[in-house]
Formats: sequence, C-alpha cells, structure tokens
Amino acid sequence: MDTTGAGDTMTRMLHALDLKDWASVRREFADMLDMDYTSLFGGAPTRVDADTQVGGWERFAGAFDVTQHITGPIVVSPTADGAIARTHVRAYHRIEGAPGGDVWMVAGHYVITLIRVGQAWKIAGLTLTLLYQEGNPRLREMAQARAASPPSH
Repeated sequence: MDTTGAGDTMTRMLHALDLKDWASVRREFADMLDMDYTSLFGGAPTRVDADTQVGGWERFAGAFDVTQHITGPIVVSPTADGAIARTHVRAYHRIEGAPGGDVWMVAGHYVITLIRVGQAWKIAGLTLTLLYQEGNPRLREMAQARAASPPSH
C-alpha cells in the first residue's frame, strides 16, 4: 500500500491541537479510535468515538495557556489494512505563573495506526509510551481543575 502523506496526518493533528483548532483535530481522526495513554495517565486502553476524544482534549489541552508538540522523524510502514507510523514526541504544556514552574514536558514515543478513508489518511489509534517527564507535573492537575470549572463570563 502506498503510504505517501500518512505521516503528515499526525503532524497536522498536533499542529491543530496546539492551535486549539478542534475542528481540524477532528478532521484527522477516523470515527472510532483506539487510545492508549496508560504509560502516562494509568488506567486501561480505550476505544472511543473521535468526537468524545476531541471534546476531552479540548477541555484538558485547552486548559493550558499553550501547548507545543514536537515530533520526528515520523517513520511509516504499510500494513495489510493501512499503515503504522512511529515517532518520538516532546509535548510541552504551559500555565503561566503556576506554583512550582510554568512548564511540564512529556517525552515519549508514539505508535499511530492509520487507515484510508476515501482519499485521506485518518488516525485510528494512538499509543504513547512515556520515556520521561520534566518540569512541573502538577500542571496536569491544574489543567484538569481548570477543565472541570465552568467557564467564567
């Protein structure tokens, strides 16, 4: 299977996430996703519909003042029903003025399952393997608290 452009799907999704462009994040996903962030957050891998996943990220990632996801290189291999992409990632999360430091950085390795939907590559699964974290890990709880609070008007 020709995998041309498959790796760009992940890059587009992460750029949109960092821009808080949730509609563009959603466009890069298949309708159902296999998500595994257990090495970072614990719990169990889940199968979730993309709208639910994007909504969760909108609340959580959107609660940071800024995020930046840096990946590369992305290595793509064809499979019988799509492609698998692998890449390292550094994900920076910032909350200005947070006690204990403004930045929490997660370093890891992604395995991305991709499928063809029409002419486009779509992300059907993400597995993050945590390598290490630096900075202020309490920013995670601060973002979760912000996400749980009703918006102020």
